[in-house]
Amino acid sequence: MKVLQFCLIPLILFSCRLTAQNYAEQLGYPTDAKLLIIHADDLGMAHSKNVASIDALENGSVSSASVMVPCPWIMEVAEYARANEGRHDLGIHLTVTCEWKNLKWGPVASLDKVESLVDSLGYFHSDCTAFADGLKLEELRTELRAQVLKAKAMGIHPTHLDSHMGCLFFQNPEIFQIYLDLGREFDIPVFVGRELLAMDPSLKERLEDHILIDKVFSPGPSDYAAGMDQYYEQVLEELPPGLNMIIIHAALDNAEMQAVAIDHPDWGSAWRQADYDFFVSDRCKQLIEEERIQLVSWREVSELMKK
Repeated sequence: MKVLQFCLIPLILFSCRLTAQNYAEQLGYPTDAKLLIIHADDLGMAHSKNVASIDALENGSVSSASVMVPCPWIMEVAEYARANEGRHDLGIHLTVTCEWKNLKWGPVASLDKVESLVDSLGYFHSDCTAFADGLKLEELRTELRAQVLKAKAMGIHPTHLDSHMGCLFFQNPEIFQIYLDLGREFDIPVFVGRELLAMDPSLKERLEDHILIDKVFSPGPSDYAAGMDQYYEQVLEELPPGLNMIIIHAALDNAEMQAVAIDHPDWGSAWRQADYDFFVSDRCKQLIEEERIQLVSWREVSELMKK
């Protein structure tokens, strides 16, 4: 079983200090409780993503999700958010790349204000390395603020911030600082992870007031090849005490998602269907009950931290 690779590991940013031990107590659980956020990424990317993810939120075991504001199906998510005001748990999946072959998107901000973020056709670059190459930091700040402001204008009141493909985390310290600053500006929790300090001790002072997620899990290609049910069952059966997160990418394996994921074997259409199938299954709910896992959401955490 793999813990999610460092480039995608989250941390929650807050202004107050809580230890990992008393965090569970502050949420009303025993100190050794197994707390778990089951988080669905990429809402807004495609209709099949929205349908599967919202159903997993409403009827499955998913407790949180995040939205890609620049993407073509964002309006559908916004309608859901407005209809479930005060109940939904939606964050912003801050997006500065577009990895698909034929489905493309670009900035929310005016193109002339963020030219360093796009390719010759005005679309985001396909990977984090190309994104960071030649990037102007103030243009990045402009685009990220625009994504938050647009989401809020559409009726999505984000419970947290995170980063699509992890591009804001480790390209360079200046990019990461903009990410942290955005959370402070809008008073929204952001996430990266406890492993961050182990891998880069120089960040200790900057992160000493933050609450780190203890473990973040998400399958890689070898886990998918071995079977998604096997991977997720093992995660739930071996989940440690503390605040944990599972990141999934739920979608329907239909013609739309197959077209989106063409020539993209990893995290593709069948992969996303497997994520959806497990987290709406009775087996998932049974394991959560048997292992005495407490599902929590970003909304619970952020509301607690504001008290």
